[in-house]
Amino acid sequence: MSEVSPRGTYLVISEALRKRIGEEETADALPSEAELMSEHGVSRNTIRRALKVLEGDGVLESAPGIGWRIVRGGDRRSLAERMTDLITEDSLLVGDTYPSEAKLCERFGASRTAVRRVLAQMEGNGLLATVHGKGRTVCALPAPAVWP
Repeated sequence: MSEVSPRGTYLVISEALRKRIGEEETADALPSEAELMSEHGVSRNTIRRALKVLEGDGVLESAPGIGWRIVRGGDRRSLAERMTDLITEDSLLVGDTYPSEAKLCERFGASRTAVRRVLAQMEGNGLLATVHGKGRTVCALPAPAVWP
């Protein structure tokens, strides 16, 4: 990867892999970590971080002796998309309390680390705010999805 990404190289790679997985319906597994390292020009640690993001989102699962297997079926949206869509799905309004980290982990089957990463991103985008002693509240409603 020749350019430095403000999002984090591993996040850029995870999104590229997510897109690739969506386009390649016939493949059951990803190329090896070594092949992905070569393809993206990054270290093994960066590839593993990207793969862990996809594992946390339920797109991949680690298969001992095989590598990373693609999980078929289910919700293919990223954890960030699902957590943002929760505002609309649960009919939350500006000022309403957003669910706790524990409830989000349970609802989405994600690690606390993954949930905290997305919460920080949502706060950075102005969707949520943390109120001391009260948790997080909705500050803005997400823009409606635009379909091509």
